[in-house]
Parts: sequence; C-alpha cells; structure tokens
Amino acid sequence: MEPRLVGPGPYRATRLWNEIIELFRAGMPLRKHRCRFKSYERCFKASEAVDCLHELLGSNQNFGPEVTRDQTVKLLKKFLKNHVIEDIKGRWGKEDFQDDGRLYRFPPSSPLKSYPKKPSCGKEVIKFPDWNEPKAGTSQEHIPVKSVTMNSEMWYKRHSIAIGEVPACKLVFRRELTQTNIEEIWKSMTLSRLQKVLGLDSLDEVLDTKLVNSKHIVQNTYNVNKQGIVTLEDKSKELPHWILSAMKCLANWPSCTDLKQPTYSGFERDVFKTIVDYFGQMKEPLLTFHFFDVFVSVLGLLQKPSKAVEALQISCLLLPPENRKRLQLLVRMMARISLNKDLPPLSESVRTRTLMVQAFSRCILCSKDEIDLDELLAAKLVSFLMDNYQEILGVPSALKSSIEDHVVHLQRVQIKYAGADSDVTLPPPSFCHQISTDEFEYQRATGSQEPLAALLEEIVMNTEISVKDKKKKLKQFQKSYPEVYRGRFPTPETEAVLFPEKTKQKPPILMWALKKPFQPFHRTRSFRM
Repeated sequence: MEPRLVGPGPYRATRLWNEIIELFRAGMPLRKHRCRFKSYERCFKASEAVDCLHELLGSNQNFGPEVTRDQTVKLLKKFLKNHVIEDIKGRWGKEDFQDDGRLYRFPPSSPLKSYPKKPSCGKEVIKFPDWNEPKAGTSQEHIPVKSVTMNSEMWYKRHSIAIGEVPACKLVFRRELTQTNIEEIWKSMTLSRLQKVLGLDSLDEVLDTKLVNSKHIVQNTYNVNKQGIVTLEDKSKELPHWILSAMKCLANWPSCTDLKQPTYSGFERDVFKTIVDYFGQMKEPLLTFHFFDVFVSVLGLLQKPSKAVEALQISCLLLPPENRKRLQLLVRMMARISLNKDLPPLSESVRTRTLMVQAFSRCILCSKDEIDLDELLAAKLVSFLMDNYQEILGVPSALKSSIEDHVVHLQRVQIKYAGADSDVTLPPPSFCHQISTDEFEYQRATGSQEPLAALLEEIVMNTEISVKDKKKKLKQFQKSYPEVYRGRFPTPETEAVLFPEKTKQKPPILMWALKKPFQPFHRTRSFRM
C-alpha cells in the first residue's frame, strides 16, 4: 500500500490515523517467535515495531524525517491502548508499550476511527448597513445631467466625440461605516480568503465562525510595533518580565542584556528549563483549542509552501492578540536558539532543534479532546513555523490591501444611472460613464456612426470658417474616421464638388501695342563731355 498525501479538510487527524494504521498493518513483517519455551505465529517484537513504524513515518510526506524514535514509541503506546495491536496473550488497553523484546501481534481487525458528526455551526450571515439608505440631511432627488451636443469646434479642440446623450442619474449616499461595520468586513473577507486558500467548499467542518472575534483580526493587523510584534491594549496580559528576560537571554546569547553573564556551568540549561516550565503550565495552547482543526488542515498544504505560508498567516490573524504575541516571541526565540552556534548544547542526547520542537510543540498546538496524533501533528507544524516564522507571523499585506480598498469603495458616493440594475462606484463623471472594452468596440462600430455623420455634415455646411480651416478639419476627420468620411465622400469627384476650382480670367491683351509697327533698335552715339 502506497502512502498518500492527506490534504486539508475536515477530520484530517482522523484520516491520518486511519492511514497510518493501514500502512503499519500492511508493512509490518510478521513471523514466528518463541517466548518462554512456547512458539507464537505471526507476531513481532516491540523493537521491530518501533523500527518499522519509525521508518514508515519518516518516509511519509504527511509527517517527514523529523519524527523521532521516542515519538514513534509514544504512538505505539496509543496503538496498544486503542487495540490497534495487542500482546501475544490478547491484552490491550494500557499504554505500557516499551522499546524492548516483548512480543505483540495484530488483532483480527484493527479498529479504524469513524468520522464524528460535528454539530452544524451554520453559516454566519454578516449584516452590512443598508447602503441605499440616505444619510441624514441629504437629498436623493434625481439630478438631471444636461445633454451635450458636440459641435465641430468642440470636437476640434478636444479630439473626441460625444456619443449620444447622458441619461439622468442620481447620487446614492452611503451610510457612514462604523468601527463595528469595518471589523465585520475584515472578518468576512479574511474567512473567505482562508476558505479559498484551503480549497474547501465551506469552513463549517473545521471552524465555528461564531467563535472568530473580528476585533482580534483588526488589532493583530494594526496594533504592531516596528518589529511586527503585536502591542497589547491590556498590559496585564503581557508576559512576566522575568520570562521575557530569560527568553531574551537565550535568544541573544551570549549578548545577554537583562541578565548578568553566567557565573556557573549549566546556567543556560536552567534558564531554558524555566521557560519550558512556564509555557508548559498553560491551560490552553497558544493556537487555542477552537482553531485546532484549522491548523491541522493547513498541514495538508505543506507540499505547497507558498500556500501553506499564506494559510498560516491568515489563521494566525484569528488568534487573540495576547496569544499571537506570545507565539511570535516564543517561535522567534526557538528559531534563534536553533541557529545559534555560540550557545552551549541544552541537552546531551538531543539536537537543539529537535529539543525546541519536543519542548514547545504541545504548548503551541494540541486538541482539547485527546487526539492520538497530537504530538506528531504539532511537531510538524512547529518545525514549519520555525523555518518560516518571519513571514507567517507577519501581517499578510495582500489581504490587508484588498480589504482596505474594499472599505474605501463602500465609503464612496455612488452614481446610479436610470435603468441600471446596480450602482456604479466612480469618481463623479461630467458627461460619460465607464464601459467595458467589448461594449466600447461595439458602440464604436455601430452606435457612433450616426452622430459622427452628423458632425461631418456640420463641418461641411459651416460657412463661418475659412476654406483653409475647413479643409484642415476634414483632413483630420478623414484620418480619424475613414469609414464615415468615405460614406459622405465615396469618390474624389464628390469631394471636389465641395471645393469647386475657380476659373482664372486672363488679363486682356493691349491691342494698341500690336498696332505699332516694329521699331528696330537704333544705336545712338554717346555724348562725351
């Protein structure tokens, strides 16, 4: 059986659980073993099960090579508790599995989990103000726009043609948006974008939208400092100063600013243990119980990193501001510690990065109801967060811009034309309104012929302009609208009629000059003084 990628969607954790059970049953070698002078068919040692499942999880793209052997043992304990496996005497139900030589076997059928029926949350309908309701003190009388007849002089100056008459229209004043309206717009558009990125028909199966606080989204977007960290309005929800000092100490090691340099060996391990203990005693993970299914669904996009980053960006905007700030500070510290070569090892047996994931994954993501794959899923998410924390925990600029543009759009005065089905938001036009490219081409080919022909006729019949100016205008019209010009002057002869050539009369010949006899040239003698 080939492993397959389990994408985003409802009950992803359950689907992964069933997938791993089927792969484990299909891939675990079974053979004959002896125990206490007795042979047992089709069974396996505990250590063999750990080897097989660890290799299977590491090569599975839903989990990856960062799964540790210790995490594999914990998963096999849950397998034993849920009767996926049993010992050779048929006992199961306890999490007493150990990485040793004890023998286990599969029951006749390992129980796959059924998909629970989640109570329908219903789609939340966000109520917007009645935009067509006039503002107090304003009038919505129809404002007639005077029809404009474009004469030749106007056309010549503007180099454009007025097509037809502008219909009567009215101004539609929008009610002023309140802060609550704006927050609900943010919530609606944010959830809509999240649904699109996850590729789901509905968010109902992974999220109760009624639990999404619109104020949190706005605060997480705008209440940030220069480093992009959320600033809290309620200072009582800030991290204790001593924890912040400890986190800064390890994140900036060895340049500790809030604490004096250590004077004994193992100081950094004591500081790290203090931080782990503080975050470990929280009653709810930083990503909250409500959003567990959303973040598990995002894990299905990790094969497409850009989409996964965007989905996590949006999902983290939904968090309470105090949770988002703690997540930002914690993940940033984890990433810096993992890359800090100057920091002494915090564990003798575990690499620093692995230690960060193991120590903090559960305080970042876990389910309210015990889910068997909690730890593996959390480890996968935390690893991705550490690698991309600067982008994920920043404000999604594209989403912010689109929502801000939409709010500005709704606040504009609308112009509604007679017979229009919907309002058109435009800067107030004087003589025209915007149309599509196809409509323009159609109008240019058909509807503009008659007014253009009338304009050409007006140029032709205008006797108040000189012949030189008339020829100049006709030449420009012919260049701009050759088809209309050709319709009026199909041949050069018809054009020549407009400017008939005047016959020039030759001056009369002086007859008296011809009557004189020819006078030859006579040379005269010059007089000398």
